Amino acid sequence: MVERPAVPEVIWARPERSGRGPKPAYHRADIAAAAVRIADAEGLDAVSMRKVAAELGCGTMSLYNYVPRKEDLHELMLDAVSAGYDYPEPSGDWRADILALARQARQMMHRHTWVPRLMSPVYGFSPNILRYLEYTLSCLDGVDARFGAKMELVAMVSGVVTTYAAHEIATAERGRSLPWTEEQEQAARTGYLMSQMSTGKYPRLAAGFAEDAGPVDEEKLFDRAIGRLLDSFGR
Repeated sequence: MVERPAVPEVIWARPERSGRGPKPAYHRADIAAAAVRIADAEGLDAVSMRKVAAELGCGTMSLYNYVPRKEDLHELMLDAVSAGYDYPEPSGDWRADILALARQARQMMHRHTWVPRLMSPVYGFSPNILRYLEYTLSCLDGVDARFGAKMELVAMVSGVVTTYAAHEIATAERGRSLPWTEEQEQAARTGYLMSQMSTGKYPRLAAGFAEDAGPVDEEKLFDRAIGRLLDSFGR
């Protein structure tokens, strides 16, 4: 096995393949795409150098010439899926533009449900993430705020999106593991909740549920969460 470097190293600062020899048989994009396919089909924990090598039809040890560490593989994967963002010309309405990006990020996390587990500032400066940040800042060109404040906003939006999507993904995964339907569980829990509201112990909750019993529109709730965050920016 190739020895792990004793000092921090950024995968993007390395050549595509280290060492001498013939022209590389693979590119990082090939390796990342194979790892993404495995993660999408089997989950992040199923991703290993051995499985990626099998997907590519090569020897496991040869991959370490391209990707020295599993952490590097994860970074390649995040960068690969981040290539899927659409970047229209900024509209001049920065709130609308940032909300549109947040919606794209949420959709991407639902396509690749392993992404929330890898979200980290350590992986924040890959080529496609830099492109994302540059575009986001272009949407904020008209906002009178310092660079640091704008980056804080980007980080906060990312945190809300990641938390929101992770909750949705976990809820869906839990539902698939149960021997009953989501509707059956919701009916049972609603029945229990209403029985508790009728005891008179929770007057504020009872009044609230009487006023707005749901159901919750998840799309509108997401937009409101991001909107409230954006509305607070600059205050």
